[in-house]
Amino acid sequence: MSQFDAIVVGAGQAGPSLAHRLSDAGMTIAFVERKLFGGTCVNTGCTPTKTLVASARAAYVARRSRDFGVVIRGEVGIDMPRVKARADKVSAASRAGVEASLRGLPKCTVFQGHARFEGPSVVRVGDQLLTAPRIFLNVGARARVPDLPGIDRVPFLTNSSILALDRVPEHLVVVGGSYIGLEFAQMYARFGGKVTVVEMDARLIPREDPDVSAAIRGILEAEGITVRTSALCIRLAPHPTGVLVSVDCSEGSPEIVGSDVLLAVGRTPNTHDLGLERAGVAVDARGYIPVDDGLATNVPGIWALGDCNGRGAFTHTAYNDYEIVAANLLDGEHRKVSERIAGYALYVDPPLGRVGMTETQARATRRPLLVGTRPMTRVNRAVERDETQGFMKVVADAETKQILGAAILGVGGDEAIHGVLDVMNVKAPYPALQWAVPIHPTVSELIPTLLGSMRPV
Repeated sequence: MSQFDAIVVGAGQAGPSLAHRLSDAGMTIAFVERKLFGGTCVNTGCTPTKTLVASARAAYVARRSRDFGVVIRGEVGIDMPRVKARADKVSAASRAGVEASLRGLPKCTVFQGHARFEGPSVVRVGDQLLTAPRIFLNVGARARVPDLPGIDRVPFLTNSSILALDRVPEHLVVVGGSYIGLEFAQMYARFGGKVTVVEMDARLIPREDPDVSAAIRGILEAEGITVRTSALCIRLAPHPTGVLVSVDCSEGSPEIVGSDVLLAVGRTPNTHDLGLERAGVAVDARGYIPVDDGLATNVPGIWALGDCNGRGAFTHTAYNDYEIVAANLLDGEHRKVSERIAGYALYVDPPLGRVGMTETQARATRRPLLVGTRPMTRVNRAVERDETQGFMKVVADAETKQILGAAILGVGGDEAIHGVLDVMNVKAPYPALQWAVPIHPTVSELIPTLLGSMRPV
């Protein structure tokens, strides 16, 4: 049995950064990764998908070139093998960088294999037994495959397997109208494929406010994407030209024939095969590992970071998990995950930047509220780019003047939202931001103006 000061399982966003901090603190580390270094973000998430989104946007802009007085002779074509190769290259470079940094880290021994607990402080990797008083789980999540009727009779794609395609599906049916599904839907529509989105809920991305959902639906439909909501009974069956998708919707055809089907209905944590029961580590009904405010599990000496703890499903929240654990363990601080202000983006084009509560959630508090909105048609940056879809919205507490949440759906929304996020993090009242003198012409310059339009609701 090999003894270490710490064992880190999983090379996603939190694990490698934590290993570096532990190494700097003089600890010996066993680092275990069973497949690809870099985790979801580098291999099947942010890095490859946003690279593909960039290629899809290039095609979109090229087709609109005449709107800007630019003439392209001939049709805009898609070289999908080259598009895929570009995404693969970007991912491979990131993956190699993560692995090289870990293998070159002082006091760190890298083990490649599947980690399973033998006890609260013992982990088996193949024939090797590793023990440490501190074990950190950063094992991530994978695509959830729902138990739909006929799912065992047809081929289907997930957010991971679709990245292997070097062709454009003739007709891609996306089951799931939320973040992952909508990004792929717009992407492949811009690559030239026919796309249909099927969502069980009455509207797309039901987690967002109805006005946001409606605006995003309008953006997608304007690009030729068919959206079918209220699909309460989805069934799959083989078809000579692909897959028959039966839906029970209030309107539209009851059947859709797609060449390919993408399942985008959420994620499930990679905790089922870690032997957690041997260590006594609890999991909830969905397989997530419950953690306290410092990300510790119910077993002393074992922490869970990233997607597997159910406290965040993003690269940036996983990295913040590392920051919290490192600060508390090594710097004598008392940081809490409950103090984190949730922010994220949906990378349709234009993107949605979000922070804090939705207006719906804020109204549920029954607190007196102020709400400000501004259409992107009144944002110079959007007008100059001839991309005026979307709007900006901020919600604040009328008594404390604290911003509760914001949404920016439009050009640069994923970047501009940080101005609001920063104010929320320092707990400044929103009038303080009204006196900022932002740069023109930007999207961010309209945030003070937006705050000046706040009205009671």
